[in-house]
Amino acid sequence: MNRVVLAEGIDWVGVVDWNIRDFHGYVTRRGTTYNAYLIQDEKNALVDTVKHTFANELLQKICALMDPAKIDYIIVNHVEIDHSGSLPIIAKYAKNATIIASARGKDAIIEHYGSDFRIEVVKTGDELKLGKRTLRFIEAPMLHWPDSMFTYVVEDKILMPNDAFGQHLATSARFDDEVNENVLMEEAKTYYANILMPLAPLITRKLEEVTQLGIPIAMIAPSHGVIWRANPAKIIHAYADWSAGAGKNKVVIVYDTMWGSTDRMARAIAEGAASQGVEVKVLKLRAADLTEALTEILDAKAVVVGSPTLNNGMFPTISAFLTYAVGLKPKGKLWSFFGSYGWGGGAVRSMTEMAQKAGFQIHETNIEVKYVPDQEDLKKCFELGQQIAARTKA
Repeated sequence: MNRVVLAEGIDWVGVVDWNIRDFHGYVTRRGTTYNAYLIQDEKNALVDTVKHTFANELLQKICALMDPAKIDYIIVNHVEIDHSGSLPIIAKYAKNATIIASARGKDAIIEHYGSDFRIEVVKTGDELKLGKRTLRFIEAPMLHWPDSMFTYVVEDKILMPNDAFGQHLATSARFDDEVNENVLMEEAKTYYANILMPLAPLITRKLEEVTQLGIPIAMIAPSHGVIWRANPAKIIHAYADWSAGAGKNKVVIVYDTMWGSTDRMARAIAEGAASQGVEVKVLKLRAADLTEALTEILDAKAVVVGSPTLNNGMFPTISAFLTYAVGLKPKGKLWSFFGSYGWGGGAVRSMTEMAQKAGFQIHETNIEVKYVPDQEDLKKCFELGQQIAARTKA
């Protein structure tokens, strides 16, 4: 086994999932990892497990370091099965281990795997002495499940926050200073946008709480992706910005088209916005995907959505996009809508109503064109792009 050491007596025993490309609807182009950490001291602790299909690999890595029967504690930071799926198997080998979880975590473990476990409930501020090392627990409800919590190794200043600060990134390297920084931050941004974006207010409060607790952080060891050892502050600051809804002068145009009319409108809007010196990103949904779209929207100030009318409503791909976007609750964005129709409209109205119901801020001008846009229609689209860009800079 290629040993991965975080600090003396603390090893990564997780697995790399090179092949996964879909994570409950999230497109994972670069795969992922399921991270688990083994701490050997007078008492031994395993922090999290892995997806059940990789249980044997996890067990082999533990066995290469110690007898799993000598594990005293299994820390369950989060019960979602990509992290707890191997728990029943590992518990059979670690027969004397006590499982440590939040109160809701205990309930979720029982609901998932039954009640044949010895479970100890912890709350924020509780500590577990292993010997030379102390584990401190911080509850983090709804980051991103009700049961979530963080484990902090006091003496080594290592935060193990499970699904916070992670990325879906499969790589042979395990640390941030061993991978391409641009790729790392791209995947961290994608991860935040598609999983944690709706939790922005909670994340802001949790970051403030950790600051108030005065916890020094030398390393962040999340449950997915690489470990932040060179510059953990970089991802903390990124989360603070993303959670605050800090956008840049950027317009994202998301659309689909049947016979090209909506495509021509999207291009004219993009030209108008670009003429004002703002960044513009154009995504046709059958050439892109929802994961990419929401990642681009995360740091944009404006979103313009276009759809042809089909059966008096939105095109199916646009309906799916708006459903996905509404669920993720992007903060601080200006929204505008455009589209085309044949004998009867409806797409622009449907999109606008959906956005209004979600509480989105909507630009007062929307455009809907019958059949094929003429030069006057395209001029209006260009002007709409200019208006949106001006508002992003205001």
